[in-house]
Amino acid sequence: MNGLTVSNLSFSYGSRAILRDVTFDALQPGQLTALIGPNAAGKSTLFKSIAGLLKPSTGQITLGGLDLATLSAQARLKQICFMPQFFAANAALTVFDVVMMAQKQLRGWRVNSADTAAVAHALSAGGIGHLAEAYVSELSGGQSQMVSVVQALVRQSDVYLFDEPTSALDLRHQLDVLGRIRAAIRDRDAIGMVALHDLNLAARYADHLILIGNGVIQTQGTPEEVLNSPKIAEVYDVDVELLVGPRKDLLVHAYAS
Repeated sequence: MNGLTVSNLSFSYGSRAILRDVTFDALQPGQLTALIGPNAAGKSTLFKSIAGLLKPSTGQITLGGLDLATLSAQARLKQICFMPQFFAANAALTVFDVVMMAQKQLRGWRVNSADTAAVAHALSAGGIGHLAEAYVSELSGGQSQMVSVVQALVRQSDVYLFDEPTSALDLRHQLDVLGRIRAAIRDRDAIGMVALHDLNLAARYADHLILIGNGVIQTQGTPEEVLNSPKIAEVYDVDVELLVGPRKDLLVHAYAS
C-alpha cells in the first residue's frame, strides 16, 4: 500500500470556508502523523473529509493512488477507521457490546468464539477489561474516550484517524493511549493520523507533524522541523521555546505573547 495524499482540498459550510486548498505530503504506512493547530483550525473537518463523512467542494484524496471518492461508502469504511472527538453509543449497551459492534461492523453480525476472544483481548490490552460489563451510560468522559480508542483499534483498517483521543484523559492514560496507538500503527504497517492540542505529546509520539491554521496547512515535516518553525508562534499566538530534554526528546515551552 502506498501513501495517503490530500491535494487542493476545500470545504465550506455555506459561505464560511473551513478548509482552503489543503495539500500535504503523502503519509506513509507505519508512521503516525500528528495534526496540530488551535481550536476551529479545521482538524475535525479534515478528518471527516478523509473518512468520507463530508464532501469537499474541491480537491482529491487518494490512498495507494486510488481516488477515495470512487469507492462506495462501505468500501471506504473498510479502509479508513475514524474515531470522532465525541463518543456516541446506545446507553443501554455494555462496553463489551459496543466494542463487539466495531469488531463485527464489516464482517457480518454472526458472533463466534474468535470474535469474543478478540474483543476480550482488545479490552484487556486497552486497560479497560474491568469495564466490559459496565453500561455506556455509567462511564466517565475519560472512560468513554478509552472505549472509543479500543473500538477503533479492534478494527483492521489501512488508515486510522483519531480526533483528539486524549482530551478527557489524565496524564498516565494519555501516555498509555498514544503509546498503544503508535504501536498499533507500526505493527499493522497502517497509516495513522491523530489530532492533538498538546505539542509535547505530538513531539513525543508522532513521526510527522502537520500544522493547520485557519483551514490552511501552514507547515509540515518532522517534529523538530515543525516545532522550530516560526509558524508555530504565529498560528498559536504565543512565544515558543524548543528544548531537548534529558532523554533527547523535544520539549516545547509556550509563553503568552
